[in-house]
Amino acid sequence: MEKLLNSKIENQLKDVFTDLQNPVSVLLFTSQDDCDTCEQTRQLVEEVTAQNENLDLQILDMVENNDLARQYAIDKTPALALLARDGDKRTDYGIRFFGIPSGHEFSSLIHDLLLVSKRDSGLSPKTRSFLAGLNKPVHLQVFVTPTCPYCPSAVVLAHRMAMESPLVKADMVEAMEFPELSEQFGVSGVPHTIINNGAGELLGANPEEALIAEIELVLK
Repeated sequence: MEKLLNSKIENQLKDVFTDLQNPVSVLLFTSQDDCDTCEQTRQLVEEVTAQNENLDLQILDMVENNDLARQYAIDKTPALALLARDGDKRTDYGIRFFGIPSGHEFSSLIHDLLLVSKRDSGLSPKTRSFLAGLNKPVHLQVFVTPTCPYCPSAVVLAHRMAMESPLVKADMVEAMEFPELSEQFGVSGVPHTIINNGAGELLGANPEEALIAEIELVLK
C-alpha cells in the first residue's frame, strides 16, 4: 500500500513532535458499513502516530466496542478521540474529529496532538474565567471541508475550549462525509459552528470573544 505521507512530511512531523510534552492516546473508531474514508483515516493516523513514541493509537470497531463508543459519544465513523495519557490513566477532554482530517484539517490534527500533550488550552484569562463559570453543558460542532483554509482556526478554537472545561465537548465534522447532518443544520458554507444542536451558530473563523458571546446567548 502506498504511503500517504512522504518522507519530507514525516521528517517535518518528527521535528514538530519534539515539542510533545506528555503522552497522547488516539482512539480511532471505524465501522464496516457506510464508511468510505475509514481505511484511509486509519492509514493516515497510523503514519502520524508512528512518528513519535509519545503517541499511541488504538483502533476500535464502533459496533464491536459499542460501550466504549457510547462512553466517548461516538455515533458516526470515522471518529477520532484525542486523550491525555499518564501511565494507565487516560483523560478525555472532549476533543473529537468526525471524518478524515485531510487537506487543511491535517494541520488541526497535528495542532491538537500538541495541544493535548501540553495539557494547556492557551486561551485568554477572560475566556478561561468564563468557561470556569459554566454550569450547563456546551456542545460545539464545527463543520469543515478539507479545502477550507479558514476552518482549522475554528476547529482548534473549539477544541481549546473543550480542553479548558469539562462541560464543553467539541467536534470537527467533515461536512461532505455527513451530508444529512450538514443539511439538518443548514450548513452551506464553512467553517460553520453549531452550538448545542442548533440553539446557536457562528459562521466563519472568529476570535475567542465572538464564540464566547454566542455561547452566552445560548445559555441565557
